[in-house]
Amino acid sequence: MTNARNCLKFGCTVAILSSAAGAATAGGFDLPDQDAFAVARGLAVVATADNPSAIFYNPAGMTQLKGNNLRVGGYGIDLVPSYQAPGGGTTFHNEKPLSAIPQFYYTYTPADFPVSFGLGVYAPDGLSVKWPQDTGFRSVGYEASLSKITINPAIAVQLLPSLSIGAGLNLDRVDLDLQEGLSSYPNNDEFRFKGSGYDVGYNVGLLWQPLTQLSFGVAAHGETTPHLDGQTLTYINNAVPSTYRSATADFTIPFNVEGGISYRPTPKWNIEFDVDYTHWSDLGIVNVNQSSSPVPGVIPQSLPLVFNWDDCFYYELGATRYFKSGWNVSAGYLFNQNAVPNSHYLPVVADGDKHFFSAGVGYKGDHFTFDVAYQFGYGPDRTVSGSAVSAGGQSADGTYGYISHAVAVSLGWHF
Repeated sequence: MTNARNCLKFGCTVAILSSAAGAATAGGFDLPDQDAFAVARGLAVVATADNPSAIFYNPAGMTQLKGNNLRVGGYGIDLVPSYQAPGGGTTFHNEKPLSAIPQFYYTYTPADFPVSFGLGVYAPDGLSVKWPQDTGFRSVGYEASLSKITINPAIAVQLLPSLSIGAGLNLDRVDLDLQEGLSSYPNNDEFRFKGSGYDVGYNVGLLWQPLTQLSFGVAAHGETTPHLDGQTLTYINNAVPSTYRSATADFTIPFNVEGGISYRPTPKWNIEFDVDYTHWSDLGIVNVNQSSSPVPGVIPQSLPLVFNWDDCFYYELGATRYFKSGWNVSAGYLFNQNAVPNSHYLPVVADGDKHFFSAGVGYKGDHFTFDVAYQFGYGPDRTVSGSAVSAGGQSADGTYGYISHAVAVSLGWHF
């Protein structure tokens, strides 16, 4: 029972709750890669928003789409964070590098009518990470996955020929599956929380084009706090058999706002720069509340998890060259600022400053459209020191790197 007593001494912190994603292109676990055209442009589309993915990026942009417009697609990523313990030695990598997310968008604007309607179904937060159990931080958290599906009905109104506004409801379902060890010994013990929940949020947007050459866009997604209902599993080899307890947890997905400017010197070019801000500091302390202690007197019934994340920005630059044949080519760059401080660093997020480079090609015909994009992500090595000690006496200290490769494909139909 020595390892179980360590849980009592350190509060048995299960420090992986809302960090389940291992994000692709944003601080924390945000996943804004929701359309291939946007990915190709480094996500710089809030002031463009001229296909049905405007439902996500800026709902005001729906008024640019006449008739019926359907768009479906997917984003697949090979996510390869790396870790090396202080002093060097073996380099470890994510054992679940491949993830994929789908997207669906539909918009309808009646003829000679200034109101547009839309429906989007997509996954704006997610992905998964699994570290080997002999990294030296298994009791900080070695495996986590998050799946968030959003159903987003939206409406937009063209107030003036140059000005539109839009808004939508976000109906979210969140599923979490989180695992950590209770000691430093691989496969000796486990604490696991698995739960799902729902919440309702909103998104809003504004698109203003005072000149043919200039367009301005602003969009925001409201904060949500899903209530997760599920259970915990506690296991300690030769001491505690697999013990299940019903459990709940609430965690915050924070407010996000983005603004941008698109410059179009000629109809052949669209160059855009955006700034995106996420209020991660709202993610402070999260409590996992169990129906009773799985090991009375040793593991607490309620487990407070301290995050204290930092607000972060990312900066997006994209350009598209259009051709008379209907084809276009795009390129983009995105800088993602770190959101997770050293003091509460979480290996299942492996967050840090990251650079993303992308390129793509697309075609727009009378009825059929498609876009395909490639994205390369790179994070300079981040050395973490002074991170909190876990229940098992381990910390997340060490050097973390980041590499990712992703492909996005979107297909559309206008009728």
